[in-house]
Order: sequence, then structure tokens, then C-alpha cells
Amino acid sequence: MAEDAFTEHRPLLFTLAYEMLGSAADAEDVLQESYLRWSAVDPATVEHPRAYLVRVVTRQALNHLRAVRARREEYVGTWLPEPIRTAPEVSEDAILAESVSMAVLLVLETLNPTERAVFVLHEVFGYTHGEIAASVGKTEVTVRQIAHRARRHVQSRRRRFEPDSGVTGQIVQRFLHAATTGEVQTLMDLLAPDAVQISDGGGKVVAARRPITGRAEVARFVLGVLRTTTTATRIEHATYNGMPAARFVTGDALDWLVAFEIHDGRITGLYGVRNPDKLHRAEAVLPLDRGGHPLWKP
Repeated sequence: MAEDAFTEHRPLLFTLAYEMLGSAADAEDVLQESYLRWSAVDPATVEHPRAYLVRVVTRQALNHLRAVRARREEYVGTWLPEPIRTAPEVSEDAILAESVSMAVLLVLETLNPTERAVFVLHEVFGYTHGEIAASVGKTEVTVRQIAHRARRHVQSRRRRFEPDSGVTGQIVQRFLHAATTGEVQTLMDLLAPDAVQISDGGGKVVAARRPITGRAEVARFVLGVLRTTTTATRIEHATYNGMPAARFVTGDALDWLVAFEIHDGRITGLYGVRNPDKLHRAEAVLPLDRGGHPLWKP
């Protein structure tokens, strides 16, 4: 049945759409559109359902990405990907964890839609240039050139990444304890000299409009934010986008979520999402799958 094949490959298809769009909501829309197209096809005429579905989702995601790019250019403040709660096994797959990390998704935003599709399909999912050509409507030679250009672009801009683990989780716990108790020196020691804090309020809630850079500036910002946090707010530890994260919850409402980027025992990036539109799907753990392809060596 068509539904059975789509359900079987849904985690893979969602992962592909999310990495191309940086939005779980948009990825779900693409999957819905793709399912409607798939359900109109006779499965008996499709020799390789997974390859066919990947092609359909890629084309729908490309169309969607081209449509939303203008909206993102008009976004109020800094745009961050919609955070997704990930299972422990995602962090165990270093390639998958890095490919959905905030830092890499932000770098992918600087690629044009075709470059992004080619990079994701080749470097993360392991598809050949010939297979990708059929999905993006380019020749194999052109795809090879695009892949080389996109990889060089991403490699020159992505930050070093360590997935969520017991060690990174402890660093985040120490950082949050120091921040809530006002231990400034400990806070500074846990931050890398070039640490960056990025907030996304979408113009709907209070948030820093521009990235904050430098250990002292980030520490000052964090302490200032936590001073405004009420005693009714609790901090919960979780994993989002393969990264250690903290959830700030008041009552039953998730006020904001911060994902931490860590390298060599220090926090290099803090990604704070406050835009309520991006927190609607923050509770459920979303299954991700890249199909077992061992490409994209960090």
C-alpha cells in the first residue's frame, strides 16, 4: 500500500525536508504535499519507493524553500532554525547530529536552494551526483560542480561541533548553576573567548536583535536575562538538534529554549529560541533518519 511505504520512510523524508528548510512546520507541510502526490501514483509502477519519495520530497522542499526565502529576509531580528527535540541515538550518530545542529543549519541558510539540496543529499544522505541530478533537474556534471562549491562554502564557515553527551551535559549544568547563583568567574571560565549568543524572538517577544559576541558580553547578557526570570520558572535539561539544551518553563508553558554548542570543554555558542511560533512542536521527540549513509566526514 502507498501509505505503508510512506510511513516506513517517513523519518528519512522528514529529516531531509527539515535539513533543507530548517523548520519542522515547513517540513511537515512538504511531507503532506508529497504524500498527496505519492498517493496518486500506482505503487506497482514504482520500482524503488524510497528513491522515488526522496525525489518527490526534494522537489517539494525546493519549491517551498524558494517561496519562504523572501519572508526570512524580512524576519524581525535574527532568524534561527525551529528547534526539534531529538532522541539520544541522534547524538550517537555524529554526522546526523552535526547536520541538524543549529550552527550547520545556519550555514546552510547562506546557500541558495539548489546548493542546499545538493549538499544535504550528497554529504548527509550519501546520494550520488547522478541520483541527485534527477531530483534537482540538473546534469550530473553540474551537480558535481555545485556539490564541490557548496561543500567548500560550508566547511569554511561551520564551527566545531560536539554532540550532546554526559560531558557536555555536565558543562551546561555547571554553566546554568553559575548563572543562577551569580558565580561570574565560573561563568566566564566555561565560555570560550569567542563565544556567541544568538536570540530569536521573531518580533513577538523580547529578544536580542543581533548576535552578542565575546565571553564578557555573553556572560553579562546571560546574567541579565536570568535576573528577569521569576521563581516560578523551572529549568529542564533536554537534547535538541543533537545538542545539550535547557528549557525554561513557567507553569505548563515553554517560555524559551537554549541549545548549547560546546568544543574542547567550553561553550562556544548559545542559541536561544523565544519565538512562540517555533516552540509549538518542542515537546515531542521527533525521529530522524539519514538512511545509514556514512558520508560527510567532519
